[in-house]
Amino acid sequence: MRPMVEFCVSNLSLGSETVKKILEEENEVDVLEYGCLGNCGQCFVQPYALVNGRLIVGEDAQDLLTAIRTYIEKVRAEDEAWRELGF
Repeated sequence: MRPMVEFCVSNLSLGSETVKKILEEENEVDVLEYGCLGNCGQCFVQPYALVNGRLIVGEDAQDLLTAIRTYIEKVRAEDEAWRELGF
């Protein structure tokens, strides 16, 4: 299953728009944009996204992109480990 990365339209001006565009161009994850993700306190502080429902934040766009990629790789490695165990 492809990872799902969700962005709040209100947060795009803090740098997450750059990350959204990069992820859309790479076409390795499903990218969605919503009017509100219900994280209003976080939304006005720093760039963030939800990855498979988990809040991922960054100090700036590059930091957010790195954090998203790191989290996705961690999830993929865990999924692979479970498959190797027969689950």
